[in-house]
Amino acid sequence: MGVAVVTDSTASLPGGLAAEHGLTVVPLTVVLGEEVLEEGPDGATPARLVEALGTRLPVSTSRPAPEALVARWERLVADGAEAIVAVHLSGEVSGTVESARLAARRVGVPVEVVDSRQVGPATGLAALAAADAASRGASVAEVAEAARACAARGTTLCYVDTLEHLRRGGRINTAAALLGGALAVKPLLTVTDGVVEPLERVRTASRALGRLEELTVDAALALGGPDTAVRVVVGHLAAPDRAVALLDRLTSRLAAELGDAFAGGWESEVTAALGAHTGPGMIAVGIAPA
Repeated sequence: MGVAVVTDSTASLPGGLAAEHGLTVVPLTVVLGEEVLEEGPDGATPARLVEALGTRLPVSTSRPAPEALVARWERLVADGAEAIVAVHLSGEVSGTVESARLAARRVGVPVEVVDSRQVGPATGLAALAAADAASRGASVAEVAEAARACAARGTTLCYVDTLEHLRRGGRINTAAALLGGALAVKPLLTVTDGVVEPLERVRTASRALGRLEELTVDAALALGGPDTAVRVVVGHLAAPDRAVALLDRLTSRLAAELGDAFAGGWESEVTAALGAHTGPGMIAVGIAPA
């Protein structure tokens, strides 16, 4: 197996894509009322999350325990892994990286833990970059560097209907959330050095989504070129029509502007642990080197 690559469920990779690239996905835990569930088809799903939010059931999330990570990694070692690279969402918004670092001391093979300093689809793209490097026979250090380089050059952009869910989870400051609510605006967010921050405020949802498209195109054109192919991923929570329409427009524009330097992308629903902090209707875009 060589180097095994692991990420967490907030990367929101389609299951078939993760399996195709040999990625192991570790679930986060989502608490819906009194139910404590791991993410997955038999546990915390986006549909169950949306239902809970709709009934105002208390919702929270928690990182994987180090013991759970050790158990999964030891299975990889038993299957032949000689080293492990773990690519996770920003340590500024989750303790998952900390759990991984604690777990790394208890496994009998080299483990490199990569704090992507990203959230959502951009973390998934960094994990894919690591998996691609591993499939080419790269060393554990080279695989980890592939993830770090992809994440460092990547961009996360996000539209949410309200900042309230981010405020409740402590992922954005109360003043910013209250200002957005008072002005009745639709927020656009970004991730700066691992921290979720307001980027712009737009008066209506349609204008906000249009602005999200323009910002995505600008970021992709700034990144792409003769030596750099670009991939764009659109995530959503309970908003498939919005996501598909946005991806179609982005694909048309970027294929025309970048030609072969546009490596395409996909849309998928984000997982419950990520959606718990954004609420239904969110659209998250990840832009990164392919």
